[in-house]
Amino acid sequence: MIDQLNQESLKKELNSVTLLQLIYKWRLPLLIVTAIAIVAAIIFSSPLFIKPKYKSTVIMFPVATGSISKVLISPNSGIKEDILGIGEEEQAEQMLQLLNSNLIRDKIIERYNLVEHYRIDPRSKYLYTRLHKEYENNVKFRRTEYMAVKITVFDTDPQVAADIANDIAALVDSVKSYIQRERAYMAYQIVEQEYNSLKAEVDEIVDSLRSLGARGVHDFERQSEVLTQQLAIVHSQNNQPAVRILQKKLDTIGKYGGTYMSLKNALEFKTEQLTLLKTKYQEAKVDAEQFLPQKFVVNSAYKAERKSYPIRWIILVVTTFIVFFTAVLTIIIIENYTKLQLKKNFSSQ
Repeated sequence: MIDQLNQESLKKELNSVTLLQLIYKWRLPLLIVTAIAIVAAIIFSSPLFIKPKYKSTVIMFPVATGSISKVLISPNSGIKEDILGIGEEEQAEQMLQLLNSNLIRDKIIERYNLVEHYRIDPRSKYLYTRLHKEYENNVKFRRTEYMAVKITVFDTDPQVAADIANDIAALVDSVKSYIQRERAYMAYQIVEQEYNSLKAEVDEIVDSLRSLGARGVHDFERQSEVLTQQLAIVHSQNNQPAVRILQKKLDTIGKYGGTYMSLKNALEFKTEQLTLLKTKYQEAKVDAEQFLPQKFVVNSAYKAERKSYPIRWIILVVTTFIVFFTAVLTIIIIENYTKLQLKKNFSSQ
């Protein structure tokens, strides 16, 4: 077993020596090929062939809640609905979906005329396919490990890269507000209609009670009790004029008493409903008309001073390694082929 291991290690050493000898034998062609590869990598990674790109980034946190009324005026808002609270994973994922939406992409494409900026032929058959692909290659969104959202923009113009990154961050507010307000305004109109309808019913009941008050019916229960007591007194005093007056009042109260009690109960019930609906009405109005930022920007984008792409030293190292490895592999194939040919010639003799 030990002898077998020694033999294998000896074979490896011999192979290594053979490879080094082979490299040394072909050192001049290898040096020439490697030098040509280095020069070619330097030339083809230069701005003449690969236009450098600059990177700008924006880092921001989503807010914990998007409803203004929920955190400001709703009596049922909890501790978690904090206007200064930072969103968690769910809010970060929602923001990513918003950033990847067509609304933001199309606004940026139009604002910066990216068809011309990316040098895409507007008459191209696959104009939007190429445009969207170029946009996706240059604009990246991802969630960080701290639940923030990072916007990364690459562009050949460092100022344009910074401007696009900052504008995308700004568009998060306007686009989300547009989406929410469209729904919030419809909800506000529904609640407003119901509120005004109920308020009109309450006003109508109040007018009816005021009309009964003009007829002398102000408080059915209390008035009935007082008038009955006074009628008993004047009866005992045999004061007929007073009896007739009090009896007339009691007849009026008796005639309209049922209506008064019905209106009073309806007023109490509808007033309570109106109070609850008024709260909803105020909340819906705030959500439809007011606005709060939907993010906390931690880092804004700025004009980059150094290019981020291409990284020339990586291109140089990788190209040199690949060319050198390919050249050595080719030499090994040539050497083995030569040996096989020599063996065939020797055996034929």
